[in-house]
Amino acid sequence: MRNTILNLEESKIREVANAGIGRSDVLAFWFGESDEVTPDFIRQAAIDSLHHGETFYAHNLGLPYLREGLARAMSLKHPQHNGGTAIGADRIAVTSGGVSALMLAVQAIVDPGDEVVAVTPVWPNLTAQALIMGGQLRTVSLQPKAGAWTLDLDALLAAITPATKLLIVNAPNNPTGWTLAPDEQRAILAHCRKTGTWILADEVYENLYYEPTAQACAPSFLDHSEPEDRLVVVHSFSKSYLMTGWRLGWLVMPPSMTAAMGKLIEFNTSCASTFVQRAGIAALERADEVTPRVVQHLKACRDALVPALQALPGVELASPKGGMYAFFKVPLPDDSLTIAKRLVQEAGLGLAPGNAFAPEANGWLRWCFASKDIARLHQGVERLESWLERAK
Repeated sequence: MRNTILNLEESKIREVANAGIGRSDVLAFWFGESDEVTPDFIRQAAIDSLHHGETFYAHNLGLPYLREGLARAMSLKHPQHNGGTAIGADRIAVTSGGVSALMLAVQAIVDPGDEVVAVTPVWPNLTAQALIMGGQLRTVSLQPKAGAWTLDLDALLAAITPATKLLIVNAPNNPTGWTLAPDEQRAILAHCRKTGTWILADEVYENLYYEPTAQACAPSFLDHSEPEDRLVVVHSFSKSYLMTGWRLGWLVMPPSMTAAMGKLIEFNTSCASTFVQRAGIAALERADEVTPRVVQHLKACRDALVPALQALPGVELASPKGGMYAFFKVPLPDDSLTIAKRLVQEAGLGLAPGNAFAPEANGWLRWCFASKDIARLHQGVERLESWLERAK
């Protein structure tokens, strides 16, 4: 087996979860998903598809009707794209989950030895994928100020040179909630055009955005791009439609890249399952019944959890503009993984350790606030407060 694979770091999030999964006394907030099941009409669409016998291979790039629907939805979300030019279905590929979409993009762009720059802290899969492909990874860290993680734009642009094959950026960000501003996106895109650098924009949390905007979503690189820019944007049905377990995502890419992406999908997963795609079509057609409600509830969860955490002595935290996580620092000397494991064992509270996302996030913890029952969040805060008192 390749040494690169053998040397991949195991998920610290999973390490914590494995210590508590199956324990009924643990309040689990470690994974990035809601505890609310997928809406019935979406599940029914998959059931109907199975009853109709749709159990065969689909097109590598996805069902045409779904690709067309995604193109329309993306064009409505991003009307400023290329001076108002619609995003065509010829730029859409349906994938077996957002993480598969990310891996496909990295496979398509990165050769062994290529330089890859990533903005961290970030979900560890994004940096691991570059390493799997043999990329030479460099990171530019967000900087915490009064609990809010911010970007030093000049430092990022200085790190991207003509030797940089790919920039990986996730905004709204998992775990910090940091979000790029439109002027920052324009500056990054203009710089990468000069250096010939590809941008892989993980925008799966685009809809989970709590600031007022005309399109009810976070700023996107698509708002400032042209079709043939070296830009690949990744999306997923997981968060906005309560469909984490369905494994359905999509890519928006230059039209010249799409045919080759179809070949790459063939050699990875062949295609997304047809009945899952039918569920995606149902979700997309009735998105107004799902996503605004999800976002409204998540905002209520955020607004309940964040002030409660901020009230705890020594806790450092700023309210996130997007995403579904509270990322906070606790006043203890132990590393994040140790703290998270102790919280499971001693407090019955399951959180993700900050050093799972980057070394510079050691001492921080991630709390997924996507809880159907807000009272459960308050119960978790009570457990944390009591434990911090004992752990001093």
